[in-house]
Amino acid sequence: MGRPEKRLIDRRLGIFLAGLFLLTVAVPVGNLWMAGQPVPTYLVALIGKYLCYALLAVALDLVWGYCGILSLGHGAFFALGGYAMGMYLMREIGARGVYANPVLPDFMVFIGWKELPWYWYGFDLFPFALLMVLLVPGVLAFVFGWFAFRSRVTGVYLSIITQAMTYALLLAFFRNDMGFGGNNGLTDFKDILGFDLARPATKVGLMMLSAVALAGGLILARWVTTSRLGKVLVCVRDAESRTRFLGYRVEHYKLFIFTLSAMMAGVAGALYVPQVGIINPSEFSPANSIEIVIWVALGGRGTLVGAALGAILVAAAKTILTGALPEAWLYALGALFILVTIALPTGVLGALEGGIARLKRPAPAQEVEA
Repeated sequence: MGRPEKRLIDRRLGIFLAGLFLLTVAVPVGNLWMAGQPVPTYLVALIGKYLCYALLAVALDLVWGYCGILSLGHGAFFALGGYAMGMYLMREIGARGVYANPVLPDFMVFIGWKELPWYWYGFDLFPFALLMVLLVPGVLAFVFGWFAFRSRVTGVYLSIITQAMTYALLLAFFRNDMGFGGNNGLTDFKDILGFDLARPATKVGLMMLSAVALAGGLILARWVTTSRLGKVLVCVRDAESRTRFLGYRVEHYKLFIFTLSAMMAGVAGALYVPQVGIINPSEFSPANSIEIVIWVALGGRGTLVGAALGAILVAAAKTILTGALPEAWLYALGALFILVTIALPTGVLGALEGGIARLKRPAPAQEVEA
């Protein structure tokens, strides 16, 4: 990766991180300390949710934009991270639930379970839950990638089986006997680490944590993509057979970046759940994974910052349109994807940078007539 391209990446990242810092300053001031509360609490939760989506989009851009792996299963990694955090939040409720059972969550008492399943052990400890947020999506991605990449499954076939994996998890988590709340999922959370989730200060804190996680994810992704590893990933994306011929173990590079991306998606899901107050099997919906692809394509594939911007823009548009015309959102999303594919192949970020470059370009000198 040449110096001009590195400078471009650093400039994008610097501007975005500066904006993110201003956001983390303005939101607490506007919500907690200014008279009249110009930033209402519901908006704080929305901003936090958008930042989680942005981290998820960066995770997908890492594998799609730089390694050419079009995953339609990142919604599953996001949901698994969310369920890991949701299990901790359910255990923290304790005897304050409807049935006042200090060990079993309410939904288990309701369906007649007498003891806690073994896979819920340890989730009363926050460090263990954090470990599972990373480990569960990471192990699933590692095992899936080990078989897929060693078998040299690529292109549309890989996309299809990632979507099939997501759909299988959707069906499994819908079952009551899985022990994850069935179609209702996990909800009615009270607090996290003793902080009341209904308090505005807690919501602001979670939003700020989401901003820090997004900044960390972008910096990590930037480090990976501008390193020697990143150069190999781009070679795999552009000419996989030639890269293999040169002696590189392509499947190892793919496996590493796919696992890292899944763990980033899990972190996004873990931050998302306490802010929205629920996690259910609908998060595994294949349509959600397709929507993530649209975020990245809209913002600019292979730009990282563009993927984050695309996620925020589409999520904000969805909030506005579903409030006004809920039945029109899917049509608008489809039209947006077609528009980006035809008119903005480099995404919104690429179009903005191209427009700025044209404005800065000096006008051609007019010829002086003899």
